[in-house]
Amino acid sequence: MSGVFGVYSPTRSNLASEVYYGIYALQHRGQESCGIAVNDGGVISSHKDVGLVDAVFDREVLARLGDGEIAIGHCHYSKRVTATRANAQPMTVNHIKGQMALAMNGALINAPRLRHELELLGSIFHSLSDSELIATTIVHERLRNPSIEAAVSAAMYRLEGAYSLVLMSPRKLIGVRDPLGFRPLVLGERDGVHVLASESCALDAVGAAFVRDIEPGEIVVIDPGGLRSLREHVTGGRHALCAFEYIYFARPDSVVEGTQVHEARKRLGAALARSHPVDADVVLGVPDSGIDAALGYAETSGIPYGLGFIKNKYIGRTFIRNDQREREDRVRIKLNVIESQVRGRRVIMVDDSIVRGTTVARIVRLLRLAGAREIHVLSSAPPFLNPCYFGTDIDSREDLISVRLEPDEIARRIGADSVGFLRHEDVNEMVAGCPLDLCKGCFSGCYPLAIPPNLDALRIRDERRFGARLSQAN
Repeated sequence: MSGVFGVYSPTRSNLASEVYYGIYALQHRGQESCGIAVNDGGVISSHKDVGLVDAVFDREVLARLGDGEIAIGHCHYSKRVTATRANAQPMTVNHIKGQMALAMNGALINAPRLRHELELLGSIFHSLSDSELIATTIVHERLRNPSIEAAVSAAMYRLEGAYSLVLMSPRKLIGVRDPLGFRPLVLGERDGVHVLASESCALDAVGAAFVRDIEPGEIVVIDPGGLRSLREHVTGGRHALCAFEYIYFARPDSVVEGTQVHEARKRLGAALARSHPVDADVVLGVPDSGIDAALGYAETSGIPYGLGFIKNKYIGRTFIRNDQREREDRVRIKLNVIESQVRGRRVIMVDDSIVRGTTVARIVRLLRLAGAREIHVLSSAPPFLNPCYFGTDIDSREDLISVRLEPDEIARRIGADSVGFLRHEDVNEMVAGCPLDLCKGCFSGCYPLAIPPNLDALRIRDERRFGARLSQAN
């Protein structure tokens, strides 16, 4: 997962700072690396590195990037690839038709095949990032098409998977969403300045008003002539927004496809209360994305909601850490229990999901040490039974605890009195009243796109091959 942000100003202004605040607001979507690229008079300057936004960018770096008319930014979480400066985004490209910078949120399922095709044409890659693949594909198409937006449209016929993009040429800012709309992308506006972002919370951070969601398959072009929409890839048919956007990834104050994320999560908690009633004294939510569902459970069940955990604000999201050991270590310093809320009480603990089971086991242990008499763990997501191929860190069936164990066995494994999951049929409750299709492949195994049968093996091959090439180069 990643966060993307782009801004177009009709006059030269301090866009580096604007993008800084935009990607800072999207930091929850990626905490491994980040970058900003600024277009000033047709010349693109960029800075990117491993680390959080406020660590990578200081006043000196932002001043060096300076003013401009167009800028884009990115904060990155890598599902498989080690965080390095080479893999950080935006990707900047110098080609015979000019310069281009691109930032992506998503994952391509035809990446290995596309990389092979492009390498046979002479392309040389410096990273394993899908965004570099997309940028290279667009450059190839730009040689055969009259404009950058026409090249983007042609490239989309060669891309398979999830992608929301912001890219800029010397004169244009372009936003792109894949034809199924796996990942969100929104448009905002402030005093003639146009903004593109992964979530509406980033528009709020820069004082831009929400205009609308970019439609699945839509290409939005912003240039000196204004804003226009290219709809060659808009089918108006089946969509596939990732259900985990509502369950975990998006910020509660964001509005995704017309649904407030906070309200969506409360509805999930209400559905849990109806399907998994528990006789208990207090309902606790695991920060951050479990809190809203816990509120919904408490309101529906009538059991009081309690502030059971204090979160260290300076620790990032443990789910999106690459290394499992690092996830577990961070739990110890991320959360602490308010003992007066749990000692001697029967506790319902609501978390957004149970993936591997190790993190939730540590949290249950914290509650036991604080004196909880009973602990009933409820997940506001159904059991994860399948990997995700579209950018979420659900990687291997062997690592998924629900593949191996039934809920009562999971309870024994993690030290809880009981474990319950959201029912699969209740997932759509979070977008009640909205005719929205959701991708639920990680729960059901039914994916919106056919997954290449050897995709995992090809990815591993490329990782090993590319890793060896980097070692030799160094």
